[in-house]
Formats: sequence, C-alpha cells, structure tokens
Amino acid sequence: MQTFAITATFATIIVFSLFVAPRRATLSGFFGGHSETGAAPSQWTLVLSQVTTWIFARSLMNAAILGFYYGIAGTLAYAAYYASFLTGGYIVDRMRAQGAGSVQDWLSQRFGATGTTAYNIVIALRLLSEVFANLLVVGLIFSAALPDIANAGTLAIIGVGLLALGYSAWGGLSAALRTDVVQMVFFLVIFGLAFGALVVRPEFELGAVLTAPGASGPHNGWVLLLVAALQVFSYPAHDPVMMDRGFLADRTTTRKSFFHAFWLSTLCILAFGVFGIQASLEGAAYEGQLIGTWSAMFPSWVFTLLVVSLLVSALSTLDSAFSSAARLVVEELKLAPRTLAGGRVTMVGFALAGGALTLWGNQTLFDAVAVSGTASMFLTPVLIAGLIGHRTVPLWSYMVSFVAAILGAATYMFRDTVGVSALLYDGHKYEQLLQICLLVLMIGFAAVSSGSRRVDARVGG
Repeated sequence: MQTFAITATFATIIVFSLFVAPRRATLSGFFGGHSETGAAPSQWTLVLSQVTTWIFARSLMNAAILGFYYGIAGTLAYAAYYASFLTGGYIVDRMRAQGAGSVQDWLSQRFGATGTTAYNIVIALRLLSEVFANLLVVGLIFSAALPDIANAGTLAIIGVGLLALGYSAWGGLSAALRTDVVQMVFFLVIFGLAFGALVVRPEFELGAVLTAPGASGPHNGWVLLLVAALQVFSYPAHDPVMMDRGFLADRTTTRKSFFHAFWLSTLCILAFGVFGIQASLEGAAYEGQLIGTWSAMFPSWVFTLLVVSLLVSALSTLDSAFSSAARLVVEELKLAPRTLAGGRVTMVGFALAGGALTLWGNQTLFDAVAVSGTASMFLTPVLIAGLIGHRTVPLWSYMVSFVAAILGAATYMFRDTVGVSALLYDGHKYEQLLQICLLVLMIGFAAVSSGSRRVDARVGG
C-alpha cells in the first residue's frame, strides 16, 4: 500500500508538471525562459523556481543528517548556505548595474576568455554534481522504501532521470520555470502536512529541538557554520541555476524574488532539519541516510509524504540543472549550435554522465557541497574587489585565486590519501575543511590585493 501511495502521488505531480509545460518550444523560451508571447517570468514564478531548485533532495537530506548528528548547530550550519540568496541577489544586482548580462559576461569584460573558461569549468562540475547527487537520493529513497524489489534504486534513477529529461528537453528553461511552480506548490502542501504531523507527536518538544546536541555533539556543527560563513559570498556565484534566474526579469523584480526566496527556502531547510534532530532526540538508529530511520519512526502516511517531498525536490532540481547545462554549453561555451537540437543533445550528455556517477559508490552527500563550495571561493576576493571595492583585478591574480581554490577542493576530496592527509590538521573532516577554506581565502586575497588597483570611473546603478 505504501509503495502504491508513493508511486501514485509522485505520478500525479509528474502529470501536472507535463500539463503546464509549454506546448511549443522556442529558442527564446528554451534558453532564456521567456513565455510563448516573449514575456519574462513574474516575481513569484522566479521565487518558487529559485526555492524549489535550491531546496533540492540532496539539501533536504543534508539538513536532516546534519541535524541528526550535530543537533541544532548542524541544521543552522546548512541553513546558513541559504543566505546565498542575499549575497547572490547583491552580486547579480551589482553586475547588472555595471552592464553585464550574465556572470560570464562580467568576467569576460575583465579577464577575457581565460577567466570565463576557468569559471565555466567550475560551474560545469557543479551542474554535473547536481544531476549526480539528486539521482543518488532518488536511488536511496527507492532502495529504502522498496527493499523487497531487486535493483529498485537503479530502476528509479533511470525512470526519474528519463522523466525529468523528457520535459526538460522539450521546453528547456521555460519548461523548468513552469513546472517548478507546480512542483513547489505540491511540495509546500505535502511537506507542510508531514511537518504538522511531526509537531503534534507527543515526543516533540520545541525547547528540546532548539537546544539539541545531536547524536555526535554540536562541536562540528558550529565548525561547519564557520565554513558556511566563509563560503556564502562566493557560493551563489558558482551556481548557474541561481545565476541564470538573476538575469531574466527587470532588476526590481529580481531583487524582490531573491529576498523572498531567501526566507522561504531557509524556513523549509530548518523545518526539514528538525526531522533529523527529532530522530536523534528519540534515540533512533541512523539507517539509510535517515530514510530507513524515518520509516521506523513515523506512520506510513507521514513517511510517504516525506519521501514524495524528496522526490519532488529531486525532479525540480534535475530539470533546472539540465536547462542550465544547455545554456552553458550552447550560449557560453558555444560547443553546440544554438538550436533546440543542440540544447537537447547537451541535456542528454549531462543526464548520462550524472547517471553514470551514481555507480561511483560515494554516498556522502555533503561532500559534493563542500568540494564545489571550496572550488567557488576563488570568486570571493575577485567579486569583493570588483563589485564592492571598485578595483580592477589583473588576470594573474584571478588565476592564482582560481588555482588555490581548485587545489583546496581537491585536497578536501582526497583528504584520506596518505600524501594529502599529512598536510592537514589531524581532526574531523569539517575542521580540515575549515583549515582549507581559510588558506584558500588567504592566498586569494593576498593575490588580489597585491595586484588590483582602484578605478577612477565607477559605473553606477
């Protein structure tokens, strides 16, 4: 019965998504998100699209897992990344005030092809990790929910991946925007019911949740909060899904959409983290990225709602990742013709690559965030100098910062190897991550401050 309920509810959401997808694909809609009449998306279309693509399945699981292990400190640490809507909104607005039509456009004006190529490498890896991580969560969900069916996880990865690819390849960014609205409305209703059921449990106490130490103690949660504070300025700039939506509507509409996306997404992340915190307070055993834990904790209908919430968020992020990948490869890298076929072939390529990575075996979901967040930190000194300090940064400074960030990300990824582990603080991986982030920023700021100079003429906005 539970299997039927999960499948039927998710199928209903997919049907509604297909119903609202555009009937006719156009180039301006596919790559620019415009409606069939050429109109830019409205404020609340942008808000709901931003939120549902940023509270993706991996993020929901991360918030809950960090809450389970580190209590309120862990959940707050992950929620801190959602201040990216505030910093991202500021970055977009300042770039647009300086006449840029995209992040790549702003970088190209200052660092030429070399600068944009370095940036595009990072965001291509980011998009690939989005496809991989969300398909991985889909596999974990169905493996835990359907333990009696052989290869249930693999079959679900293929099925959900094909569904997301199908309507994304038809309508591109315009399809992603429209379906995001439907999917977010469903998510809010479904997750709201699940959260309400959690709050009315006799075992639930708000005071206990707000002071919960977690199964492993709060220390590493507070360390991760410091990491988030260091990464939050550059983090949104390397996320093409967020940045793409920052250049679709007028500046006033865009500013408001980023602000509303901030508070709405933060509330959702905090609420989902409470599910992990409550599991630790009740002494539940950690099983299957908490999916198995929840299956044992909650009634069947609550567990069904939680699973569907995760599936909806995964579906929404996948279609946005595909549309951003098409824009990156076609419009920025110009590796494929600016045609519907060129965009669709790109989407298929990213879907295949992301699906293949699910066979890799790494199921530590936060690692993808940590690695990409560290890689993005080369942008922090560059953006602060260019957008806030009104300084010109030479290409060599930019590249020194870039190399330092990439080496930092690689160091964290391979932290357990003999040669790399000897270079790091002998402590928890989040303490090592904090060490890496501090070094990356120190090198980046040193290079930028020594090479940059103040410009006389400022471009206002």
